[in-house]
Amino acid sequence: MTVEAHADSLKITRSDGLEVDLAPLQGLWTEQQYLRLTEQTNHLIEFTDGSIEALPMPTSRHQTILLLLYERLKAAVQPTGKVLVAPLRLRLRPGKFREPDILLLRSVDDPRYQDAFWLGADLVVEVVSPDRPERDTEEKVRDYAEAGIPEYWIVNPIDETVTVLTLAGEAYVPYGVFRRGQRARSKLLDGFGIEVDEVFDAR
Repeated sequence: MTVEAHADSLKITRSDGLEVDLAPLQGLWTEQQYLRLTEQTNHLIEFTDGSIEALPMPTSRHQTILLLLYERLKAAVQPTGKVLVAPLRLRLRPGKFREPDILLLRSVDDPRYQDAFWLGADLVVEVVSPDRPERDTEEKVRDYAEAGIPEYWIVNPIDETVTVLTLAGEAYVPYGVFRRGQRARSKLLDGFGIEVDEVFDAR
């Protein structure tokens, strides 16, 4: 079985060649069906209360920025912490899964660190996708705050900003909006930072 995922559609081609449109099932998916579907494809697919959303394929620039940040974060938390990149499912609550670009836990012994999917994170990073920026800049701000994730980095190639949000109660507050010529800093990871110019000039 192959899965063709697009931002506006999701289709399965069975081994007998029959193509099945999954759009009519929106709102009816169970968690188990979602998990089985995502095991059949390398596309990023997110899940909210019975509906699925296929994310766009990352661009080269997206991946370059992502991997730079991954390497820096990995160096900052090793050997005690764990940093991974998408595709990896993050269960925010029953009925809701996201696939952050980067997920971080400060301890590899954290019980939220699971094999099939994580049950939480200490820090997540999203590189904003141009197809629908509000997914990363608005919707996931609410989602990650609801899940109690202490820090959320929004790396936006569109306006070349790095926004660091920290949890205050049940909502995020800006720790900083960093631009070219500045160093983006983490509140959670003491001493961790990266030059914004380096992020957006990455090759």
